[in-house]
Formats: sequence, structure tokens, C-alpha cells
Amino acid sequence: MRQFLLGLCLLCLLNNASGQENGREIPLPEKMPQEHPRVLTTPDEKQDTWELIKKEKWAKDVFNKLKERTEVYTKLTDAQPAWLLFRLAMYWKSHATEVYVKGENYDHAGGEKAPYPTVRYTGTRGTAATHGRPKLADVVPYDDDENGNVTFCNNALPERPLESVHPSKTGRNIESLNREILGIACDAAFLYWMTDEEKFAKLAAGVFDTYMTGIYYRNVPIDLNHGHQQTLVGLTSFEVIHEDALHIVVPLYDFLYNYLRTNYPEKMDIYAGAFKKWADNIIANGVPHNNWDLLQARYIMNVGLVLEDNKEYADGKGREYYIDYVLNRSSIRQWSLTRLADYGFDSTTGIWAECPGYSSVVINDYANFANQFDNNLKYDLVKAMPVLSKAVAATPQYLFPNRMICGFGDTHPSYLNTNFFIRMIQNAQANGKTEQENYFTALLKCLNPEIDNEKGEKNNVRVSVNSFFEDKPLSLSPKVKAGKIEDYVSPLFYAPNVSWLVQRNGMHPRHSLMISLNASEGNHMHANGISMELYGKGYVLGPDAGIGLTLYSGLDYAEYYSQFPSHNTVCVDGISSYPVMKSNHSFDLLSCFPASAEPGKEFTSVTYSNVYFREPESRADQTRMMSIVTTSPETGYYVDVFRSRKERGGDKMHDYFYHNLGQVMTLTAADGTDLNLQPTEELAFAGAHLYGYSYLYDKKVAATSKDVKATFIIDMKDKGGDDIVMNLWMKGEPDREVFTALSPMTEGLSRTPGMPYNIKEQPTLTFVARQHGEAWTRPFVAVYEPSTKKEPSAIQSVSYFDAEETVLKDFAGICVKSKNRRTDYIFSLSDATQTATYRGMKVKADYAIISNEYAGNRTLFLGNGTQLVAPRVTVHTDQAGNVLLEKKQGKWYILSSVPCTVVINGKKIKSGITSQLTLLPV
Repeated sequence: MRQFLLGLCLLCLLNNASGQENGREIPLPEKMPQEHPRVLTTPDEKQDTWELIKKEKWAKDVFNKLKERTEVYTKLTDAQPAWLLFRLAMYWKSHATEVYVKGENYDHAGGEKAPYPTVRYTGTRGTAATHGRPKLADVVPYDDDENGNVTFCNNALPERPLESVHPSKTGRNIESLNREILGIACDAAFLYWMTDEEKFAKLAAGVFDTYMTGIYYRNVPIDLNHGHQQTLVGLTSFEVIHEDALHIVVPLYDFLYNYLRTNYPEKMDIYAGAFKKWADNIIANGVPHNNWDLLQARYIMNVGLVLEDNKEYADGKGREYYIDYVLNRSSIRQWSLTRLADYGFDSTTGIWAECPGYSSVVINDYANFANQFDNNLKYDLVKAMPVLSKAVAATPQYLFPNRMICGFGDTHPSYLNTNFFIRMIQNAQANGKTEQENYFTALLKCLNPEIDNEKGEKNNVRVSVNSFFEDKPLSLSPKVKAGKIEDYVSPLFYAPNVSWLVQRNGMHPRHSLMISLNASEGNHMHANGISMELYGKGYVLGPDAGIGLTLYSGLDYAEYYSQFPSHNTVCVDGISSYPVMKSNHSFDLLSCFPASAEPGKEFTSVTYSNVYFREPESRADQTRMMSIVTTSPETGYYVDVFRSRKERGGDKMHDYFYHNLGQVMTLTAADGTDLNLQPTEELAFAGAHLYGYSYLYDKKVAATSKDVKATFIIDMKDKGGDDIVMNLWMKGEPDREVFTALSPMTEGLSRTPGMPYNIKEQPTLTFVARQHGEAWTRPFVAVYEPSTKKEPSAIQSVSYFDAEETVLKDFAGICVKSKNRRTDYIFSLSDATQTATYRGMKVKADYAIISNEYAGNRTLFLGNGTQLVAPRVTVHTDQAGNVLLEKKQGKWYILSSVPCTVVINGKKIKSGITSQLTLLPV
């Protein structure tokens, strides 16, 4: 362990500096080491690194490869000392001090001429480019013509010839070129530190001196549009969160510090000034309330660690100043770690206030900070901020049964990152926290079983300096066994700060069902109303569409992927929308079962949720009741009742969108008869609707009041031939049209390995039900069931019934008959204080299920209600609550959120609140 800290106390000299926040503070070291290196390692650890190389095969291999590839350039510089550095992208001739951009594109450079060449600015904020960077050997030396162009490769022509081109045509390739050269110099600096061979120092110092001097004399870009971009630009990139060159030059400088101080003493103030200019700009620009803040903080922290003490600089801004800025201070665009945590983490659930893809990034960044604090400050950040441990522990809640994360918002679903579990284990080991170590070790082994087979040996280690330090092998306790995934997720989980709710009936990859339901609260969210994702047979069959081909900067994102028509939701009058990215449109959770709880609770055979959403554009009220009904260990189905109406009436139409994976879709009447679907140009922007409608094509329509059935088929011929089917039954209504269509490909899953077909080349199968007029008294009532060719549908039929007695015009009744002789009568009411009856059954609740008895089994469920009357069974409560009553192999069990009275075959039993299924004395 590094001996970085001699003692901890509060640094009094900074107490009165501007930006100091009230409340808890993270203390700074009283004294800090004066020697270099100090960021990745310390001088005392050089011998430890040599021992690692001698002892570990992977370390020796990485070191030899680093040395081998770096010596290619030391040999080139023997013959031509400037061979590497003159390939840097610089303003070699103009020495431009000012850079001008127009929004997200480079425009030109100018200003007073600096005494040295300055660093060239990148081309665009996005990555799209007509011209790519040449191979390093083909880069034109001192490339800087009188027009400010660069000489790059034309990607559109055969053999990619070199051409003089305006930088705005090159995307971010200018940054990339400079980072490659700096990376070579960083490797050389590390090798010099390890070997004392001066050839490596000369190579590294030439590049570093040229680049950092060029940073020192270059100013922050000016946006000629005077727009938002001005608050985002960095010194080398259009976004301060992509000042990635800093991650290279900090260790480069750190390893090379003593050589530079001896050979470039007159430049040391310039280097420090360049670092501070860089950090000051990152503090001044950016976004404070999301993942940007942490990315910025990492840059600032690294600058702070590599600088000398405050007293060494005339402006008093050194190590303590920048480190304290990260820990305890906030400006308008850069918040402290504690303020950001208070803003973004839900203290109850641990969920971060962004979509899963970005939440994972933030949690990983916080976990990496914890590791850096342990190593560099000998301070336990996790102890100081307990929500960090809770947040890491909550990440499995994002998982579908196939262990991939939910896809809502700007997320590319993937397998869960396990690095933050490693960081929690390292933090526990560094601070003697056995319970924390055991918990996250079991979780890590659960989600990454292979890690337990590595036995300390690393395979496929990247050839990087960091591999010797931050990425060293993790030592796991052999006494801790892998946990069970069921212990880390909840049957129902609700995170209000992202308006997201999950229902599960288990975590079996093949047989379990899961609903992910979300609105639009937090960052990187879409305009999607009450949107759902549905899981079945190993895949998210009803997925979120994704972000788009060029992420959130593309037209397809703005018009389609971020809008209602790309989601499994209901769009009103063709106009439903609201601001995306940072959105503030959540749903209200009206009722649910089971209660949102900590992980490890018993899975129930019934789950449900009832949520309300106000769609702001059309001023529409929407509710969605969704349920999972489990009919056997391998079978079950989803229930979806979606009600939608405009507050002031005048409803034109309500469009129910559902998108499913697959290559083949059928749509017929529920009895199998042909609907005579006809080609149509409806579902379009024409008519003053959203642009997103125009992204649908190959559209066919039928006007019908019949009940309908749709099937979505995934052809699994390349995966064993067991085709996967999603079956959808929907109740018919007057004034309804049903459509089949194709939508843009499901971009969110286009990068996912192991998919059954090429997602990127297959349009998404789409079903749309259009209800003319309101859809409240004529709600969308649907049942979904996943099946396969080898595990065919377990449902025999789906039909619908109207209540015989009720004041509610929006009542929905569903009868689901299963092939195992089970029949479920499902009641959905918009008002739990009202009563609905049918064939002697009576319900006063939001939601209820009454099944028959079959093979000694029976299920009755009362959701947010007070009364359920069924053949031979009644349930009564004095206050609204949830009661699950099940007969299993002849024995009755109950799970109740409120005290209740149950009468079974004339026998009255009083039951209190139960936290799990409890045997009833019948």
C-alpha cells in the first residue's frame, strides 16, 4: 500500500475560499508527499512493480510488449529526433491562440501569434467524419497549411487517399491522433521510470513539452453562435467530459517529472500553468447535475494530485485547491462529490437519477473515486458516503432474467458492469470491512462466475501502464461462495427518482417473466409516456427501441427513437411529446403488489402495478395496470389494461403501440379469421402528427370491433430451431382500427452479442391499435404470453366479460383459460371504492383475480381492495390492501398487507399482516 498520507485533518486555509459548502466535508491530508510519481504509484513501489513482473506471467508479458512497441519509436527518433512529435496535430505555422467554433463544428483559428506552436482543435462534437486520420507513419510532418486545413484520408474513395480538408470534416480524429502520440510518450515515460534508460525519457519529453506548451498558449474556444456549446467546450474537445488527453498527460508528467525538472527547468511553470488552465476550464464549463460532473471531477482530481502544494504557486492554486474543489466545493457547472450524491442518489433505493446506461457509468465513476481515495488519500469515501454502497448493491435491480439491464432512456442494454463490485471489495479490504467484502464477493461471483476460476492469474490483459496499478488482479476470499441472483433483486422494485418500476416472478432465464415500466423522470430520458418492456424465453421480446444510429445527436433520435411512436406506450391525438434528455414527467404509483422491497423477498404468483400519468402535450390522463400471472413453474402471462382520455374531451384518437423482436408477424381476429388487412398511408406525420409516425412503413390496417390476436415470431433456425413466439390477445372495441407495420431496427439491442438474428438489418415488428375518440371507457385490454415451438402456448383461450353490476363504464374483465384446466377471471376497476359483479363473483378493488380449483390448486388475489367474493371463498378487509390467497396441493396459504377476514367453505379465519405466504389453519 502506498504511504501517501501522513495524517488526516481539515485544511483550515481553504475554509473561507469561495464555493465552500455547508454540511459534511471530506478532509484533506495534512501533509502530502513531495516526490513523483504519486498518482498511479509511488517511488517506493518501483521494486514492487519489478517483483510483479518477475512473479506474474501476465505482468512480464505486458511489460515486454510495452517495451517492444515503444522501442519502435525510439529507433525512429535516433535517426530523426522529431519523428514522433512533429506528427502531433498542432498549429505549427500559425501558432493560433484563438479557436472559433459554430455550435458543434470547428470554424477557424486565429488570434495573436503565440511564441510556440499551439495545439490544434478537434473537428466536431460528434464522431461522424468524411475524412479519417492516416496511419501514424503517413501523417504529414508539421501539417498546417495557410487555410488551416489538415491532411487526412478520404474515407469515400478507394485506398483512402490523403487530401487537404477542413477540420470540420474529420470528426474527432484530430483528438484521436494526438492521444495516440501522447500514449506512446506516456509508455516511454513509464519505461524510463522503470529502467532509467534515457532514450525513453527523450522520446517522452519531446512530445510532452511540445504538447503542453501548446496547451499553455492556446485559449478556450469561442462559439460564434453564442450558444449552449460555449458552456461545454474544452481545450481539446467539444465536451469537457472528453478531455481524454488529460488521462494520458498526467501519468506521463508524473513518471517523467524528475527528468523534466532537470532538463526543462525553465518550463516547469508553463507545464503547471497548462494543467491549471485545463482544470479551470473544466470547472467553468460542463454540466453539474449528471454523469458529466463525475467525469469532469476525475480530470480535476488527477490534475490536483500531480501538481505541487498551493504554496509553490504565486496564485496559490495547487494540489490542495483542486482536490478540495472536487471533494467539497461547488460552482455553477461543477458540483462537489457530496452535493452531486445528495442530488442524484435516492437514499432509500440507491438508484441514480439517470437511465440505466448512464447510471452504471456514474456508479462506476464513484466506485473508482473510492478506490483512488483509498490509494491516494487513505480515506474511506464509502464510509463517508454510505449511499455509494447502497447504489452499487442496487444495480442488479436493472437486470432481466437473462442478466441484461433494462433499456429505457438513452441506454444500450448489456450485461451489468462488475467493476464497481470489484471496487467495493477493494474498498472493504483496504478498510477492514468483512461484511461488505463478503457481500460483494458473493455478488461478483454470482454475476461473473469466471472470475472465481482465474485464481489470481489474468488473461487477455491489455497492454497498458495501468495494468500494473489500477487493474492489478483482485484477490477474492475462497471461503465466500457465489450468491444466488434471486437474493439481489426484488419481486417488485420502484424507483421514483427515475419513475421506473419492475415486476418479476423469478430470475430463471428461460421461464421467468418480467415487466420494466417507466415514465420520464431524470436525465437521458425519452418522451414515452407510460412505456413498458416485456421479457420472455431468454430475450427482452418487447424492447425499448434504443438511441439511434448516431446516438442522441442524430435526427432519427430527435424524431423517432426518443419519441412516443418508438415505445410500447399510448400516444394521444398523434401529438404526445415533451422535452427529452433531462425530463420531469413521472408517473404516480397508485397501487402495487407486492410492496417495493429490499432484495431477497419471496417471489409471488401474482404481481401488479397501477400507475397514473398526465400526458402534458394533449393534457390527457392515462393509467396503466400491468400484472404478471404465474400459472405453473414454467408458464405465465402478462395483463395490460391501458386507459387514456383527454382532460377536456375532444379526443381524436389514442394509439397503442407495441414493438416486438422477430422476423414474422401475423394479425387475425381472435378466432383465427382473416381481418382483410389493407395497405394504408395512415400512421404518418400528415395530419399534423409527430414526425415519428413517418418512420413506420409497410403499414396495413383493418377497421374492426372484433377481438384480435397478434403473433410475433423469432425464427431460431440458427439457434436450434426452437422458434420463439410472443402471443398478444386484445379486446375489440367500437371505432377501433388495428395496424401491422415495420419500424426502424431496435437499435438498443443492435450491439448485443448472442441475438438470434442480425438486429441491425431487421426492422422491428410493430402492432398499433387506434381507438377513435377516448380510450378510457374503451381501454386497451391485452394479454401477452411468450412461448416457443417446443414450449407451446399454455393458454387455451382469452375472452372478455362485462360486469353485470357496476357504476363504472371503464370496467375491464378478462377470462383466461389455460390448457391445464385453470381458468382466471380478471377484474380491473378504475375506482377501488366501487364494486363489480359477474356470475356470482364480486370485487371491490383496483384489480382482482379469481381462479377455479384445478388439481388441488387455486389462486385468488385482491389488489388494493376491501372485498372479494368467489365460489366458496370470501375475503374482506376494513381498509384497502392486497391479499393473495392460494391453495397449493390442498393447503391454503395467505399473504396480506392488511388484517383481513377469510371465509373458506363456511369457515371464518382472521389473518393479520403477513410478510410471506403463510399456512392458513383451514
